[in-house]
Amino acid sequence: VQLVESGGGLVQAGGSLRLSCAASGRTFSSSAMAWFRLAPGKEREFVAAINWSGGSTYYTDPVKGRFTISRDNAKNTVYLQMNNLKPEDTAVYYCAARLMAPLALASLYEYDYWGQGTQVTVSS
Repeated sequence: VQLVESGGGLVQAGGSLRLSCAASGRTFSSSAMAWFRLAPGKEREFVAAINWSGGSTYYTDPVKGRFTISRDNAKNTVYLQMNNLKPEDTAVYYCAARLMAPLALASLYEYDYWGQGTQVTVSS
């Protein structure tokens, strides 16, 4: 399984970005997906997760109400819509997959495959 993120960039505070993660393989629709982020000097942290069908989503508190995770199983793609971005959202964002595991979880140790990351920088 390969995961390829795109959509990162530089944006001013209050702006929006939409991250995409394209997955290879036929197991995507049976796999929970998540986004994590890694900021300088910090540990990789959970951002959002979505179960296999898209019917259940979970968010870390700092992004609730601003970020939305979604998926299109026909396109093997998961998205992260980020609105009202803040400087503290600056990080490398990683897509992750729980292969053939339908439930979405927040622990990075539950995820089997990772993308290469995409940089998001929010200026004040």
